[in-house]
Amino acid sequence: MLKICVSVLMLLFGMTAFGAGKLDIGKIEYEQSCANCHGMDGKGKGSIAQTFQLSVPDITTMAKRNGGVFPVSRVYDLIDGREEVKAHGTREMPIWGKYYSLGAAPRYDDYPYNPEAAVRGRILALIDYLYRLQQK
Repeated sequence: MLKICVSVLMLLFGMTAFGAGKLDIGKIEYEQSCANCHGMDGKGKGSIAQTFQLSVPDITTMAKRNGGVFPVSRVYDLIDGREEVKAHGTREMPIWGKYYSLGAAPRYDDYPYNPEAAVRGRILALIDYLYRLQQK
């Protein structure tokens, strides 16, 4: 599973340069799902960040805090909800993986459809954008 995720992620990284100036799905995902807390620039100063009792982390330094390596697998788990994040709430609160699953329902039933693949695609697009936000 991890090899498949990494392969798809590498494909997305390659497509980033190819599709420069075009639709940026990862950025859209970030703006819709993350920016209110983490801020448009990822520095943790989103519009509702001050309402939390915990500080919202600067997500532009994830690679730096991990010895210069962007922690793809851990970030995937955080977004998907397999790893609990205190600021994201308890498991009773919708987690992004579950939220994405609910939105992945097919609009038409006349073709084969895999909602889990749609969820993975959205998460990997978001991870690609988070990778591009990292401080150099």
